Amino acid sequence: MIVIDLCCNLNHRFEGWFASAAAFDRQRDQGLISCPVCGNTEVRRLPSAPYVQTKTSPAPSVARPSSSAPAADPNQLALIAASIRQMARNAEDVGDDFPTEARRIHRGEREARNIRGAASGDELSELIDEGIMVLPVPPDEDLH
Repeated sequence: MIVIDLCCNLNHRFEGWFASAAAFDRQRDQGLISCPVCGNTEVRRLPSAPYVQTKTSPAPSVARPSSSAPAADPNQLALIAASIRQMARNAEDVGDDFPTEARRIHRGEREARNIRGAASGDELSELIDEGIMVLPVPPDEDLH
C-alpha cells in the first residue's frame, strides 16, 4: 500500500491509500476517486516525500497525517479503531467469499450492505485496483 497526498480542483487536500501508483492512475482516470469534502472527482496528486521501509528503519505508523494537519491524538485513533471494529461486528460475515461478494455488490449484482470476511493480501490489492473500497480490520475477539 502507498499513501498519496491528493487535492481536488477546489484545493481540498486529503490522502488516499492505493495498492500502487498505477492503481491510483487507473482509479483517477475512471472517476473512482472523489474528494471527501466536496465529492469532486477532478483530483490531482501532490508532491510528497516517500517512505521507504528498510531493514533498519522502524515500521511506519498506521496513520500519517497530511503535512497541513496536526498530529493525530492517540485517544482519537483509539476511538476510530473502536468504531471500525463496531462496524465490523455489525456487518454480515461472508467468510472466504468476501472477495467475490464485494465484487458482486460493487457491480450492483447484490444489494449494497456492509460485509466482512477473509481475504488474502493479494485479493485485497486486486479489489483496491478494481476501485472497490475495502478496509482491513485487525481481528477482534468479538468477531469470532
